[in-house]
Amino acid sequence: MFTLEIDGTAVAVINGTEEVARDLFTCDGFKEDIQAMTSEGRPLWNGTSELKIRPATEDEVEIFEDALAEDDSEADFESDPRHAEAGDAEADEDEADIVFLLDIDEDDDTLDS
Repeated sequence: MFTLEIDGTAVAVINGTEEVARDLFTCDGFKEDIQAMTSEGRPLWNGTSELKIRPATEDEVEIFEDALAEDDSEADFESDPRHAEAGDAEADEDEADIVFLLDIDEDDDTLDS
């Protein structure tokens, strides 16, 4: 497992290979998402800080596993449609899960749509 760290703060953990982690954490769509997402009113990423990918710590792995176990028991989360399995060569990337380590602010704009 690998962790995305921004400015010394662990932001997210992924259960993929380092290559999958780099591909996902540095793709344009994910970068746009983490610029738009906020925690305590502040964007997760300012658009210029380094996106550091490193091996996850034991504590981060535990948080990841607890979050997935909770998701499985609640069955509230569906697969992200942007990563739906298509039966192609990218299927391994589609199976990677991401858990955010920060409390993400709720998006009030979704209520207006």
